[in-house]
Amino acid sequence: MAQISQLDLADASAEQRAAHDEELRLRGRMTNMKRTLMHSPVALRVYGEWFALRDELAPVIGDRAILTLCLAISTQMDNTVGIGFMRRGLAGLAEGDAPTQPVDLDAMAAFGTAFAADPKTIPADVWARLREKLPERTLVDLTALAGIMVATNSFMDAVGTEPDPELAAFTTSRPG
Repeated sequence: MAQISQLDLADASAEQRAAHDEELRLRGRMTNMKRTLMHSPVALRVYGEWFALRDELAPVIGDRAILTLCLAISTQMDNTVGIGFMRRGLAGLAEGDAPTQPVDLDAMAAFGTAFAADPKTIPADVWARLREKLPERTLVDLTALAGIMVATNSFMDAVGTEPDPELAAFTTSRPG
């Protein structure tokens, strides 16, 4: 059950409408989570930085690695919306998702799972596997993205965000 309502655009202030319009301009859609965040344009912008980090990482490690990491985080946190969003993204990827750096997808999943469980205990071998292939800037962006993903899932769980209808096919219990 939602603890905070989704903002009705008819009741929005000028600042909230501007945030809504900017979100649509940037990403073309308004999800249930974003409609809730819209109560605070600053919060909407802060959580939207997930996309900025994704845009930094995608040319280097590819969308498959990003979505694999975030699916592992969402699965560990048992966040239905996050799981559905990442599964939908993975299902929609073209075969030609070619990053500039070869990526160990198992290491990405292990990193995401460990990060979501307890970031203080990410296994040394997982860090080593990531460091073997990725420059430190990419590791910083990757770790920051994982942190925002944890925060996003925590926000959605705290406020009771319902999955968007188009995620229904991706939120049933099946392997990630």
